[in-house]
Amino acid sequence: MGKGMKAGKKPKVRAGGAQGKDMQKQLRQLQAMQAEMEQKQAELAEKEITTTAGGGAIEVTVNGKKEITKLIIDKDVVDPDDVEMLQDLVIAAVNEALRQIEELEESELSSVTGGLGGLGGFGF
Repeated sequence: MGKGMKAGKKPKVRAGGAQGKDMQKQLRQLQAMQAEMEQKQAELAEKEITTTAGGGAIEVTVNGKKEITKLIIDKDVVDPDDVEMLQDLVIAAVNEALRQIEELEESELSSVTGGLGGLGGFGF
């Protein structure tokens, strides 16, 4: 042990030392990453995905905000005696559009985070 050091004591680290500089660098990197994430999210909000079901009988368009912006139902698929089929087709088309938007979002945002998972605590 060095002069003046007692067993179990840790050496003091100065606030402006290498650890402080590393912490500042990491903070700047996180802030840059957050700004880039916000930009990507804004870009994603403007994108749209269009899917179909029933061989094109139902067409749904969903934007990056996960809002349905267009729904087209072919009049030939409207059968008052089989409403359940129409409901199933609409659900299938909407779910597929939402799945594709989620996939696009995940792909775009992972390019910013570099595949780092668990950044939820940082508001990403």
